Amino acid sequence: MKIACVILNVVKNLLLPVGLSRSFALLRMTLLFWCIPCFGYTQESFRILFWNVENLFHPSDEPKKNDNEFLPESTRHWTYFRYREKLNKIAKTIIASGKDYVPDLVGMCEVENDSCLMDLVKYSPLREAGYRYVMTNSPDQRGIDVALLYQRGTFQLLQQESIRIPSKKIRKAPTRDILHVVGKVLSGDSLDVFVCHMPSRSGGQAKSEPYRLFTASVLRQKVDSVLHVRKNPRVVIMGDFNDYPTDKSVRKVLCSGRSLCNLMKGKKEGTYRYRGEWGILDQFIVSSTLLKRKGSTSTSAKQAHILRLPFLLEEDDKYGGDKPFRTYNGMKYKGGYSDHLPIVLDLNLFIRDDKDYCLE
Repeated sequence: MKIACVILNVVKNLLLPVGLSRSFALLRMTLLFWCIPCFGYTQESFRILFWNVENLFHPSDEPKKNDNEFLPESTRHWTYFRYREKLNKIAKTIIASGKDYVPDLVGMCEVENDSCLMDLVKYSPLREAGYRYVMTNSPDQRGIDVALLYQRGTFQLLQQESIRIPSKKIRKAPTRDILHVVGKVLSGDSLDVFVCHMPSRSGGQAKSEPYRLFTASVLRQKVDSVLHVRKNPRVVIMGDFNDYPTDKSVRKVLCSGRSLCNLMKGKKEGTYRYRGEWGILDQFIVSSTLLKRKGSTSTSAKQAHILRLPFLLEEDDKYGGDKPFRTYNGMKYKGGYSDHLPIVLDLNLFIRDDKDYCLE
């Protein structure tokens, strides 16, 4: 049994530096999932990335959606070449965001449709990573949705649902659904993951705030139901909240009480820059059960950070310093990555080597 553990560790050390995804480290995963009865614990890192990818539209027209700006003949001249370049840049960022392998989960917002995700995971440089994906199909008028990529070898999909926001109740235009995914991780724990893109600040922060407060209350009710029914709830909420950690929708609705904690609160850097000021619109909020150090699945505020890769930034000629290297500045094509920076969260998984945690 001890020999088997040694073999597992040797294989682990050999494969991880190669930079392959966990799905493609077949020998390593096979040894792990054969449930070799060597007693003790193995600690694994489980990486989650979230990114607002800024208008990932497919160049073909969807008649029922207002996507006219992102067509080859539109004023933006959104050609198939530019679309492919955008996919390659997203893939490059996801690959570069990993330590020794790509993230286990990737939450995304501002994705138009299934075709975009299929092209990303099958026909971009990300194709070697072996991602699967789920996404919403929202009534949002622009046709943008939220999605989750996942590594099947480290996250077993158990359940998925789209949470519709009843916008007619407050006489607002339809907004994006919230994606709720439940999966099992290698520690044997279930993880409830919520991916959201809250209503925009169009028309000003004060005028648009009631819609975000309402959407946050819908999300909070759903999370509370999860906290109530799960014996040991482990919840991760990620998204572009279009509000900062100190704003009401986050501070008073989502993070009221002690059951949920915003890991991005107090971070000095930002994910979005507006008129020369950095702010954190993109955030990770987790259940307090994940902050217990002795838990089989845990994390901390120190394990959440903003991904400031050099190629994601450019010089801010107007205000000084740097800013996100975006795809478009107004109608002008810049050829960059996104107007938001990604955020990353690492979970600690403690895996009992004498138990069966086969995920497939």
